[in-house]
Amino acid sequence: MPNTVCSNSRRASCFFAILSFLLVFLVVNSSAQSFRGKILGTVTDATGAVIPGATVTAKSVGTGIQRTATTDSDGNYLFAEMPIGTYELTASAASQGFTNEAKINDVVVEVAGERRADITLSVGGMGGELVNVVAQEQVETTSTTLGGTIQSRSVVDLPVNGRDFTKFLVLVPGASGDPSGATDSPGSFGLFSVNGNRGRSNNYLIDGTDMNDGYRNLPAINEAGVFGTPATILPLEGIQEVAVLSNFEAQYGRNSGSVVNIVTKSGTNDFHGALFEFLRNNRFDARNFFNIDSEPQTQLRNN
Repeated sequence: MPNTVCSNSRRASCFFAILSFLLVFLVVNSSAQSFRGKILGTVTDATGAVIPGATVTAKSVGTGIQRTATTDSDGNYLFAEMPIGTYELTASAASQGFTNEAKINDVVVEVAGERRADITLSVGGMGGELVNVVAQEQVETTSTTLGGTIQSRSVVDLPVNGRDFTKFLVLVPGASGDPSGATDSPGSFGLFSVNGNRGRSNNYLIDGTDMNDGYRNLPAINEAGVFGTPATILPLEGIQEVAVLSNFEAQYGRNSGSVVNIVTKSGTNDFHGALFEFLRNNRFDARNFFNIDSEPQTQLRNN
């Protein structure tokens, strides 16, 4: 009998150990890497009291897609996994006696960012009246993540060498480039480093998907690869935003340097496009100061 009790006790211990491991695994994987953003806030009345059960609608300016949320007992609402872009927020609480609606325009959602927009409903006036609220200065107040976001216009308008997105990753605080590769191991090309980490310590994502080269842990696109074969090119015109994150949340993990979170453009309800050509030619260049007249100028033809 004692042996049987001991055996059953061990089985129970193993069962609870396995169950605990599975629960931890599910919790860790419940928060995935995101290439979208969040909108959150609190709905209150003119006195500052919270309004539970209020209806908040977020409408995308570009696509017209709408999502609706209801405030909880503390008056808070949350829109998770929102595609990046500009939104209009509308709040109403007719069941609580608020006949007016409040609207906030130009709420900008950035990749991997949380945008807070608090809404105040007023009592009085004629039923169905819409009160437009001027959005306050939109500053990130809900996250401690460091780094920065590079917008589409900056990406397209900057004179980036070779039209390669890896050249503008040093635009955010804490990032530095090292073309010589002196601060990294040979062959890693020295793309950039963040907060003193090695160039191989960065995690690259494109639309939430892993984009790391398995050999050098560099971007799997816009690089020549291990054997110098032609690489897949990501055009700058196809990029909507790039967030370079340091001191990031545990949901990303993997590397100690930074998370380069790239989001490609998606369509809107308006027809739009672009037509352009980039020209680089040595005929437009001055001769190098140390290149005497008898030496030919280095030829450069790039369209």
